[in-house]
Amino acid sequence: MDFALSEEQTELAATVRGLLDKRADSAAVRTAAVSDTGHDEALWATLCEQIGVAALNVPESYDGVGASFFESAVVLAELGRSLAPSPLLASVVAVEALLAGGTEDAKARLLPRIAAGEIATVALPGSDVVLDADRAAIVLVVDGDDLVEVTGACATWVEAMDQSIRLARLDLSGAERTVVGNGRAALARAELVGAAAVAALAVGLSDRALAMTVDYSKERVQFGRPIGSFQALKHRMADVFARAELARSASWAASYALAAGEDAEDTAFRVRAAASYCLEAASLAASECVQLHGGIAITWEHDAQLVFKRAHALGRLFGAPHQHRAAISL
Repeated sequence: MDFALSEEQTELAATVRGLLDKRADSAAVRTAAVSDTGHDEALWATLCEQIGVAALNVPESYDGVGASFFESAVVLAELGRSLAPSPLLASVVAVEALLAGGTEDAKARLLPRIAAGEIATVALPGSDVVLDADRAAIVLVVDGDDLVEVTGACATWVEAMDQSIRLARLDLSGAERTVVGNGRAALARAELVGAAAVAALAVGLSDRALAMTVDYSKERVQFGRPIGSFQALKHRMADVFARAELARSASWAASYALAAGEDAEDTAFRVRAAASYCLEAASLAASECVQLHGGIAITWEHDAQLVFKRAHALGRLFGAPHQHRAAISL
């Protein structure tokens, strides 16, 4: 395995980054996060129609791009860097759950819709809230041994500390249920893909936090010198850089293992290890971003608070670092 992106993957990352640089600056991110849908619908449409981000991990036989989860992870890292609210995380996990456990009829009926940009989500056992459930056109639920599609469920938006991540509670009491596959297979895949996807988001977030901190350290002058010239601060930023690069390698290894269909036990180990390391790297990067920006970092107007909130939220979506480590040791 080459620990580098291919030419096509590099171009994909550059294309997504270029679009997000133009359409997801700080003001746009803040506006999208508090909108009725919780994301920029025009940006999501552009990402789906012009780049095909929702179709990357969907096989060509279901109107997808026919790439793999690895390419989806490449896009997620760029979304993590920009902090742009997006339903891609939920949709990617839903696709992988369907591919792993869905019936042929369900895959043929639902996957083309997701590839075209319809938002999908999957509710996993033990979760009080579900990603994007109040705006999803396709809602799947793992119910014991069954993977179930529900229609007519009541989804209530839940306010979260990180406004850029959309959460909702599902009331299934009046919903129509249709069994669409094997719940155990879907659950096993969804849990690993969700952890690897969050790891990719965390890598992008670490990059963003470090870039903000380094840029500020070059501009902020104290005692007649830029604070970035002080050795103690150089060491702290170097530590974040090292952790971020190690996190990137761990994330790529986990995403590659999932995409390649390698040994199940080895894949689970790589994913859990990556999620644990990447989430802690993002937490460190966010913490240092706040500390080295000084007093301005705790103000609403500065983006450091957005970085800190995202780092906190990522560790609560598909497991905290200590939970992933515990799963490895079992």
